[in-house]
Amino acid sequence: MAEKKFRSWVGFREEEERAPIANPVDRIRDLESQLADLRSRRDITGLSREEFEILATETAMSMIKSAQGREAKATAAAERLMNESNRAAKDTLEGAENKARSILAGAESRGRKYISTAEAEAAEIIRDGSREAAAIADAKVREADSVVENKKREAVALTSAARREAERVIAEAAENVSDYRAWLAEIIIESERLYRSQASALTAAESAIAQSREKLDSAFARLARMQSQVDASFNEDGTVKKSAPIKVESKRTRAAIAAPKKSSKSVAKKKPAKRK
Repeated sequence: MAEKKFRSWVGFREEEERAPIANPVDRIRDLESQLADLRSRRDITGLSREEFEILATETAMSMIKSAQGREAKATAAAERLMNESNRAAKDTLEGAENKARSILAGAESRGRKYISTAEAEAAEIIRDGSREAAAIADAKVREADSVVENKKREAVALTSAARREAERVIAEAAENVSDYRAWLAEIIIESERLYRSQASALTAAESAIAQSREKLDSAFARLARMQSQVDASFNEDGTVKKSAPIKVESKRTRAAIAAPKKSSKSVAKKKPAKRK
């Protein structure tokens, strides 16, 4: 409870009370403005060293937790997109293969049916007569051959169409996979850039906190020295100690300094410099 009151007194807010900030740069600027606000308070010199360490530790931990949370969200989103793209490509390939197999099976069944019908009609006509049977049989055989050829051509056309469709689907799936990979690479690069910028901002904040701590330590040391000097200037009963008079040595008793001898050579007089 005391720690919560202290945080409220110095202006620290909990994570739930803070307004959500979408941009990490705005979040860092908000923390820097809070740090500047704490520095500008007049009553900040009354805080103890432990209280300042608690405040600095809470600020650094909140920044680190927010950066780790954003990094974990970006990694999870990238993994989810990769899994979804792989699953979609696999489903598309399986659907194309099943469609091609069904088309081939239908073409083969229709070809067998037409062949069996033509053979049955030819055998029945052969049993009816010699020349008519032979002529009809030849005609039916030719018709059956033409039908078979037509069905074969249809089957080949359907097979080639199914193969082209499967190749087109595979090409589209490969293109989608490549697009997903490029997009995922861009997301990863952007995440790395954000991570580096956040790391540099955290480093700058840590250095600023360290400088503030050093200044506070030096201020506390000066205050302690001043307190010791003030305590030393008072007696135990609270009266001010009388300082002994300062003795100054008189210089009148000393011998006068001898004047320098004049040199035989004349010394040239220097002209005074002109003022600008």
